[in-house]
Amino acid sequence: MITVTEDRFRLAQTFTISRGSKTEARVLTTSITRGGMTGRGECVPYARYGETQDSVRGQIESLPDGITRADLQTALPPGAARNAVDCALWDLEAKRSGQRVWSLAGLPPPGPVVTAFTLSLAPPDAMRAAAATHAHRPILKIKLGTPDDMPRLEAVRAGAPASRIIVDANEGWTPEVYTDLAPYLLRLGVELVEQPLPAGQDGMLAEMPRPVPVCADESCHDRTSLSALWGKYDVVNLKLDKTGGLTEALATRDLARQMGFRVMVGCMVGSSLAMAPAVLLAQGAAMGADWTDLDGPLLLAEDRDHPLHYDAAGVHPSDANLWG
Repeated sequence: MITVTEDRFRLAQTFTISRGSKTEARVLTTSITRGGMTGRGECVPYARYGETQDSVRGQIESLPDGITRADLQTALPPGAARNAVDCALWDLEAKRSGQRVWSLAGLPPPGPVVTAFTLSLAPPDAMRAAAATHAHRPILKIKLGTPDDMPRLEAVRAGAPASRIIVDANEGWTPEVYTDLAPYLLRLGVELVEQPLPAGQDGMLAEMPRPVPVCADESCHDRTSLSALWGKYDVVNLKLDKTGGLTEALATRDLARQMGFRVMVGCMVGSSLAMAPAVLLAQGAAMGADWTDLDGPLLLAEDRDHPLHYDAAGVHPSDANLWG
């Protein structure tokens, strides 16, 4: 039996990117029960990709109760619906077999992974204060994406002089803004820039200097999207809600590596249940992630039971009571 419920988690504070603000995480939780055991998966329907709570719920509820993980890959397209079901099936398989998902997937035993912490878009003074509050964190990810981002960059660097910095423009820059900012990104120690130009309008990146590695986020979904990114991007950001689950994410990660891309593992704003499978995807710099951004639960005021554990070593793999 497949069931879908909507869950809401209050955010610790308003979260703002160039496309808007939110005060809660609205997620869909998929539960699949077979043989007296239940597996769970979580997804975040995302309007940027034409998804709504109702459309994603409808996709999930259209599936037959006995759907297998193999059949799922063609039954639904990449996206949030397939992600929730795919992860629920992995969790169910782990429970029924008595093995952890990493073992079933042929992955090495997982450990903690250092993750970025995201600072939402705000006036420079507020971003400097937020950076100072979180200056103990090893990596800060800054939400930008306006024509007036230079003061924000300067403010964050002043507030957290020792932190590594990632910048995420969320498609908010023009080629002119990116060209103007690029030298300053290097001077301020920014080590990665996510999606500076809108997806579908990013062809100029192939002709522009990239002094800081540029990462495809909105332009990258599953394996089929990778060939169009070559020459424009240096890094791909893999999110389970884009790939359509852990199964495709693992395959996309491996192909991206073979093609010469570096890898970032990211997330939507969701609970620990959504992050748990992605922690496995991020394991090991050699074949896992060069950068990890799985801070969703750190942005919440409330979380699932048996939440992921975060400490100085990073985000730890999930307890089996949560997932996998």
